[in-house]
Amino acid sequence: MVRTILVADQDPAVRTFLAALLGDEGYRVEEARSIGEARSGARGARPALVLIDPCFPDARGLERLHEWNAPVVLMTGNAPARGEEEAVRRGALGHLRKPLRPAEVLAIVTRAASPHSSEGGDERPRGVLDSIIAKSRAMRSLLADLRAVAGSPAATVLLLGETGTGKNVLARALHEASPRSGGPFLTVTCSAIPETLLEAELFGHERGAFTDAKSARPGVFEAADGGTVFLDEIGDMPLNLQSKLLGVLEERSFRRVGATRTTCIDVRIVAATHRDLEAFVEQGRFRMDLLYRLAVVPLEITPLRERPEDIAALAGAFLFHFATSLASPARALADEALRHLEAHSWPGNVRELRNAIERAVVFARGPLLGAADFPLRGWGRPESPPTQAPASTYLLPAEGISLARLEESLVLQALARAGGVKSHAAKILGLSRDQIRLRLSRMRGSRARPAPEAGR
Repeated sequence: MVRTILVADQDPAVRTFLAALLGDEGYRVEEARSIGEARSGARGARPALVLIDPCFPDARGLERLHEWNAPVVLMTGNAPARGEEEAVRRGALGHLRKPLRPAEVLAIVTRAASPHSSEGGDERPRGVLDSIIAKSRAMRSLLADLRAVAGSPAATVLLLGETGTGKNVLARALHEASPRSGGPFLTVTCSAIPETLLEAELFGHERGAFTDAKSARPGVFEAADGGTVFLDEIGDMPLNLQSKLLGVLEERSFRRVGATRTTCIDVRIVAATHRDLEAFVEQGRFRMDLLYRLAVVPLEITPLRERPEDIAALAGAFLFHFATSLASPARALADEALRHLEAHSWPGNVRELRNAIERAVVFARGPLLGAADFPLRGWGRPESPPTQAPASTYLLPAEGISLARLEESLVLQALARAGGVKSHAAKILGLSRDQIRLRLSRMRGSRARPAPEAGR
């Protein structure tokens, strides 16, 4: 049975945020703009829980909390609200401090709205994974996989997805949902550190190992013992270090630069890339055996353009976050703005959406954001439709074409747009992954064949 939660707050951004967060968890959310509306809604909907900001003009309604026939949680600012202590004495379950944190909201909602969950119901652990907004089937499935692998603290995970899809957020969430959550979570971006320094950064070094090594220093793997190492942009790791990383994965041990003794470690490795590692293997830029060791649990993050049902919930959460962090008045999206956002292709994915919301909140002139507040094509002008729709039929030039060259050009363009990820390029062209692999193989074969000799 779907449980109802009543949210009463004057701030529409708070109501939007909680509706998105709790709706994603399967609750039915009723909204109220005053305590009077909340009391009426509580009698009609019989909610499992009431979340309410007591700072209303009609706050005296809190004196009759017992009439609501539901647990009540107060949502207050940093300073104690007027009558808060009295309200708790009169029956309020507790309070949440603003700005609201998703994990804290979910924890108290789970406890309050499911009082019998400890008796063997459908309760599951809550935490940072539960605070990730996921209305689309693709993201729900991904989070279910992350919850499953979180219970296997030694399993190596490879996160695949375009830039901006949130691979670092998911890696940290996986760590915090696992038994390793009490240990360190350390990140190394392989593309951001020069090759000459990356080895010492990962594995540490002994004194005198190189010119500037004036003292011994542990590396990331040593410092993260008992926790998780997140190797971002693993596709950009130099080949000579890939073999040493393979040894860490196989033996759970390594040697510092300049050391003679072996150091044993207990870490989970989570790697991420927006590259097509299979293509890199074929090009000799990535070790096949390392790819197999990294991809024990490969998880692909669907780009935002393929899950538009997540956009409204993400936008609501970002609106609330920036209104709070920037000390800005509450903002809400007009219907036209939401349609505008959902129609955008989001090449920068969730990161681009977050930036667009922040920019709109900073420059907003009123409480309601319209489509004009989101200049999604370039930095200074709103996105506008093309003056003429592109033709759906390709017109053959009078002089003819080389069909093979045209196909090769389209395949290369699709790969560039997809950041080298074959599966995404295949979708752009309406092909299967096997079909685009066949075309790439054919292209490589044609380039490798020597030109025919003259006269033959």
